[in-house]
Amino acid sequence: MVNCRYIFCFILILIIVICYEVSAEDVEELHGNKIMDNSFLLEEAYNQEPGVIQHIQTFRYLEKSENWEYSFTQEWPVPGQRHQFSYTIPVSYLNDPVNETNIGDVALNYRYQLLFRESVALAPRFSTLLPTGDYREGFGSGALGYQMNIPLSLELPGKLVNHWNMGTTITPGNKEAGGADADTFGYNFGTSLILLVSENFNLMCEAVWNSPESVQVDGTKTRNDSFFINPGARFAINLESGLQIVPGISFPIGLGPSKNEYGVFLYLSFEHRMF
Repeated sequence: MVNCRYIFCFILILIIVICYEVSAEDVEELHGNKIMDNSFLLEEAYNQEPGVIQHIQTFRYLEKSENWEYSFTQEWPVPGQRHQFSYTIPVSYLNDPVNETNIGDVALNYRYQLLFRESVALAPRFSTLLPTGDYREGFGSGALGYQMNIPLSLELPGKLVNHWNMGTTITPGNKEAGGADADTFGYNFGTSLILLVSENFNLMCEAVWNSPESVQVDGTKTRNDSFFINPGARFAINLESGLQIVPGISFPIGLGPSKNEYGVFLYLSFEHRMF
């Protein structure tokens, strides 16, 4: 765990040093009608354009555990593309042991468009995780959490776009169901390739590793790694009113610590101009 922290801090410092001279002029409005939504399990490093908001819904079902997760996210420019505010409301069903559906910890997100040029974009995100989920039933942490994620997007030759994510989640006083608590540190890493078959149709494949910590009854901590590849597709419906609708579907397949797990992921977003 210590090594992961050092690696994360080193890469973060390296990114800050590389982008130190980046100014506001490096943010350009390059969206057009291309699909520039977040990917399914990864973030793409494109903030919302001025006056344009996005409503995102996701649903994931895993066959082996028989658990499902739903989330609603709304993204707002503040007021332009440099700064973005969003919130995410998660709802999940836990088959074991509670057999219940409930809300999880709500995330309040700020994302800074550090770099946005024709072929590269970088947008660090900082989030506060509110303890809105019931930790006694396994739906939340019972404490304020803090998260940082760094999405990097690169346009490659051959109609390919490559996305990278790296992040960490820190939850001081994370609680287990019985009330024992400890400070936990989670890590995530992922990459994806998007094939721009056309401006309105994308084929995609993601690879995502997550390593959260959970608190045990005696106050000790265990790490629960997961690794999925996620092939899928999405397409855009562009209406004359300016509304863009993006449905998508993918099929997460577990490897390594997630071996024999598989399922389906559904995505739906609505993006439109407010002013």
